[in-house]
Amino acid sequence: MLFTIDVYSQDKGSFLISRSSFLLHRCIFKELTLNFLLCVVALLTLILIGRGLQLRELFLNLNLGILDVFILISFMMPMFLILVLPISCMLSIFLTFLRMSTDRELIALKAGGVSLYQMVLAPLLFSIFCMFFALFISLHGISWGMTSFRSSILDYANTKAKIVLQPGIFNQNLFGKTIFARKVDPISGKLEQVIFEDTLQNGKSVVTFLAPQGEIVTDEAAGQLKFILNNGHMYQVGDGKVSMLNFENYTATLDLSKLLSGVELDELRPKEMSWQALLRLAARNLEQKQRFDYKVVLEIHKRLALPLACLVLGMFAMPVACSFEGGKRHHGIILALLMFLVYYSIFSLGMSVGETGKVPPAIAIWIPNGLFALAALAGLYVSNKEQMPSAATWISTLHEKITARKRRVTP
Repeated sequence: MLFTIDVYSQDKGSFLISRSSFLLHRCIFKELTLNFLLCVVALLTLILIGRGLQLRELFLNLNLGILDVFILISFMMPMFLILVLPISCMLSIFLTFLRMSTDRELIALKAGGVSLYQMVLAPLLFSIFCMFFALFISLHGISWGMTSFRSSILDYANTKAKIVLQPGIFNQNLFGKTIFARKVDPISGKLEQVIFEDTLQNGKSVVTFLAPQGEIVTDEAAGQLKFILNNGHMYQVGDGKVSMLNFENYTATLDLSKLLSGVELDELRPKEMSWQALLRLAARNLEQKQRFDYKVVLEIHKRLALPLACLVLGMFAMPVACSFEGGKRHHGIILALLMFLVYYSIFSLGMSVGETGKVPPAIAIWIPNGLFALAALAGLYVSNKEQMPSAATWISTLHEKITARKRRVTP
């Protein structure tokens, strides 16, 4: 890898970046990008496979094809991508400088007069790029993905209901109801000469509806599939009595829980809302200190804190990786994952405490970023002074002590 010392120009009074230095930063940035893409693809694939296994009954009940499943999974990507980007940015910078450290390239660069501060430009720009990309996903991608996911699921459920509802046949156990229609339009969902049987909430009275017209519609805002009857008669049987009532419009909500297992579509939760909707809801409920309001405020700060975590964790990973000179790479990878686990544990604890209102959400959600930012600044300063403790030596010593202890305990 090429390196050089930046030349100081007294005429212009600034540092000039030479061609060799530009090549150094370009090589580092290229390696960061490759590691980042590898981490994103690997982590996102594992998460989506796990989520897909949880939704396998939903896919089977809706009789979805491979293309439909892929489309639904793509809608879920932004929700998980906002969690994957910080750790991917951290791992990419850590792996890049860990390789440079274990291959003695950092020693060669320092011997040539290149300080750690002069190498920080490429990871800094890369972290900023990841931060803005994560910010775009946080403010726009999440709401788009979840809205499209809800809409697609309801469309598939609506299509399945229209297909299952056969004309001229009593369709029993359709979403827990019994429905008969003389004519069915599978495209518009219009029904003619409809008989609809339902059970009241008490479970004792059976109600039968007769209507000349009806339709099946999708309510995307409420996440419901509705069965609407017009200008009909209602017959109620209970306690040996029969009563009749005329109605103009009757709407029954079909039970989607039997079909959409593993998916909640009843209410739009804060983590599924758009950025504008969150701000409007927070402003409207500013004076009402309820648990839901704290969730809204937490979600607002969360969508800003996670993108900034790309910059914080990226800068934190750089000095930690530099401390593994002469060490083993797998030890460094384990330590990096443990550091992110510590960050995410503090972040999750802040989310839990912030929901109760005992700690202001703005403070609870930003504590991990603040702690790791201070650690990153201190680590960069100490590493540049070459006073950073050797993590490789510390891990090797700990491993030897554990091995020796096992030998003493094992007969």
